[in-house]
Amino acid sequence: MAFEIDILIVHADVDNEPDGDSAMAWVSQFKKFLEFMLNQVLSEKTKILLKGEYDSMTSPSLDNVAILIPVMSKEFVASSACLEHVQLFCNAAGKNSDRIFKVGKAPITLQEQPEILRSLIGYDMYQLDPDSGEIREYKDYFSEEAERQYWMEIVDLSYDIAETLTKLKNKTTPTEVRKLFNSKVVYLAETGHDLSVERSIITRELQRNGYTVLPDQALPDGANEVERVVRRDLENCSMSIHLIGNAYGETLTGDMRSIADLQYTLASEKSQDAKKRNSTFQRLIWITPHRAHQSERQKTFIESVKRDVEMQDGAEVLETPLEDFKSIIREELLEAIDRRNIKETGGRAIYFLYNKDDHSSALQCIELIERCGFDVLMPSFEGELLQQRQKHIENLRIFDAAIIYKGTATEQWVRMKAMDLLKAPGFGRKKPITAKAIMSNAGELNYKDTFKAQNFLVYEENKSNFAESVKLFLLEFTA
Repeated sequence: MAFEIDILIVHADVDNEPDGDSAMAWVSQFKKFLEFMLNQVLSEKTKILLKGEYDSMTSPSLDNVAILIPVMSKEFVASSACLEHVQLFCNAAGKNSDRIFKVGKAPITLQEQPEILRSLIGYDMYQLDPDSGEIREYKDYFSEEAERQYWMEIVDLSYDIAETLTKLKNKTTPTEVRKLFNSKVVYLAETGHDLSVERSIITRELQRNGYTVLPDQALPDGANEVERVVRRDLENCSMSIHLIGNAYGETLTGDMRSIADLQYTLASEKSQDAKKRNSTFQRLIWITPHRAHQSERQKTFIESVKRDVEMQDGAEVLETPLEDFKSIIREELLEAIDRRNIKETGGRAIYFLYNKDDHSSALQCIELIERCGFDVLMPSFEGELLQQRQKHIENLRIFDAAIIYKGTATEQWVRMKAMDLLKAPGFGRKKPITAKAIMSNAGELNYKDTFKAQNFLVYEENKSNFAESVKLFLLEFTA
């Protein structure tokens, strides 16, 4: 089905009013960043429109909209007009709830959310202090904290939307996607608010390496219903992962336990049942080594976990830095993918990253690198979106040195690619990066000092011919 509008962002009017500190209101800023990211991911322009509470720019049925993004806030859920827009879209979309992506401008509990949105996993775009629980909106969208959370959510949202848009164009079905990556299923338990960002990072890392992560929908509210859903999901998994921090989490309706506590208990039961049947169900459990502001309930939960693990096989508890735990996950789950994808490069593979529009000019540099005896890895612009992304991840694992070629691309595109290189170990990379560089026309980089602080070599030329810069980099690379 053809749609006139790719994405409609529905919001309360007050959420898109300038606050005086920013030149652009919150929702408009979000639209700008999402539009930029999607254009990079899809290599084509995406039509995104805003819809406040009372405008009438689209038809009442909303049947010409492919994807709906409700911006969740206290004002949104209190607005009958906003909720009516969501209901009208649901009426037009039928059972396709995967066409709705809810974005959190502020935290809203499941009970406060409209029932038709409760089962959907959200993308939280607000800043949360893990110690105090204080909620703040981002003022500096390029701060270290924003890059860690806000931009990661934007990237995840962009890839998820791009996958849905691709599917709507009848290019790739979910079944074909699972076959493409030989997907396996892992249960990643919920966490307290202090570990929500880390849980999201692990979720995306697993997904990008071909794993299906459950639960893949927001859990219901009542304890009995949560237990039924968790048991069902665990039956499809051969492993569960539990992150236990300082926050116990909200208790379930009809039960004094938190969701994380219940999930741990049910995973423990499955492990015992698996042992009786001579099968295997593995559990990886991380407990924060830095104890602060813990409630008595959380202390009791941690002690019960330790006692339980001492009595059972099939479980491993680590009280190490979280990065070490992530390495364990990679070793346990991604080793098979690494063996399939990672090849020996002899230390002479250069990943040359460039935008599709710069293909012709990039070829001049690529041919020069090859003439000098190096292997060149390049981004893929062919095939389905997920195949392109998987190729990019494979390149991130195996390259020895990297060049980001700016050409006609924006500096935001450069920052995104630089961030991918910095996060390469998170994609399963197991060897150090020998050298990395950014090549740009003179005067086009505003964040040059930032890139240099991240150990990028920066080459700026007065013309589009970067041959001399390439030669200098190769000398640096082989020094």
